[in-house]
Amino acid sequence: MTSLIPLRRVGASGLLVSATGLGCNNFGREGTRTETLAGTKDVLDAAIDAGVTFLDTADMYGKDAGDSETLMGEALKGRRDSVTLATKFGHSGREIGYPDSGSKASRSYIRRAVEGSLTRLQTDWIDLYQLHVPDPDTPIEETLDALADLVREGKVRYIGHSNLSGWQIAEAHYVAAERAGVPFVSAQNHYSLLARAAERDVLPAVRRFGLGFLPYFPLHNGLLTGKFTRDHAPSDTRIMRQRQHVWQEAPWDALEAYQAFCDDRGITMLEATFGWLLAQPGLVSVIAGATTADQVQANAAAATAWTPGSDDLAAIDALFPLPQDPGAKV
Repeated sequence: MTSLIPLRRVGASGLLVSATGLGCNNFGREGTRTETLAGTKDVLDAAIDAGVTFLDTADMYGKDAGDSETLMGEALKGRRDSVTLATKFGHSGREIGYPDSGSKASRSYIRRAVEGSLTRLQTDWIDLYQLHVPDPDTPIEETLDALADLVREGKVRYIGHSNLSGWQIAEAHYVAAERAGVPFVSAQNHYSLLARAAERDVLPAVRRFGLGFLPYFPLHNGLLTGKFTRDHAPSDTRIMRQRQHVWQEAPWDALEAYQAFCDDRGITMLEATFGWLLAQPGLVSVIAGATTADQVQANAAAATAWTPGSDDLAAIDALFPLPQDPGAKV
C-alpha cells in the first residue's frame, strides 16, 4: 500500500515530486545489491509501493556509463506513468561515447545525450533534464536554447541544473528572461547538516529566483542515519567500501550530541535529518540513495515522521553551524 508521502511543487513550475526522492546512482554500481536488474527492481518496487515516485539518475551512473538508466528502463516497463523521472547530462568526469570536443553543454552534445537517455530509459519523455556540472566551454545561451528546443518538442518537460554556483544560477535566470526562453526550474547541489556551504550563495539564489532545491548526499553517505557510531561502522555501506575517511574524520562530538537530541524527542536520527531538511525553505525533495527495500521504506516513512519546531531547528543549527567562509574578511 502506498504511504502518504506529500508531493511538493518544484519552484514556480508545474512539476510535482514526492518529498522523499530516490537517488539512483547505486543502480548498476559494482559490488552493490543493485548492480543487477533483480536488485534494482526490488528497490524500485519498494519505492513506488511506498510513494517514493521521484527518481533521480544520470547518464554517467553505473559500473559502465549508462547502466543505471538501462536498468531503470527495464525495471520500469509498464509503469512509466507512475513515476517522475529525472536524469542528468554533461558530467566532465566521465566519457559516455558522444563526441564532445570538451563541450558537454553544447547544442550538438545535448542532442546526442538526450536521445541516449531516452533510449536507455525506454521512455518518450524525461520529466526533469538537468545539466550535471557547469560547462566553461559553452555559453549558457547555447545550452538554454538547446534545452528549450527539447521542451518544445515534448522530449523534456522541465529543465534543471546541478552544481552551479550562486552567480551562475543568477546568470542563467537572467539569460532565460532576456531571451524569453525556457528557464531552469530546479537546482541540485551538495547539501546536508555536515555540508552546509550551499547556504552561503546557492540557497539565497535558489530562493531569489524561485527554483526548487534538490540536495544530493543529504544523509552524508549514511552518516546522518544513526547507523554509524564513533566505534562502529556497518561494513556493507558505501562509506566503508569507498569512503572510509568520511567516517574516520566525522565530527563525532557533534554527532553524539545530535543522537542525544534525537533520543530526548523519541525519534531516530534519520527522522530528525529528514525533518530538518524538509523544513528548509525552497527544498522540495530529499534525494536519498538506497540499495535495499528496507532502506527506501525507512526513507519514505521518515518524510512524515517528525516536523521540527523553531526551537528544534535552532538547536540542530547550533550543533552543526555553518563553517566560516574561508574567503570572508575578519
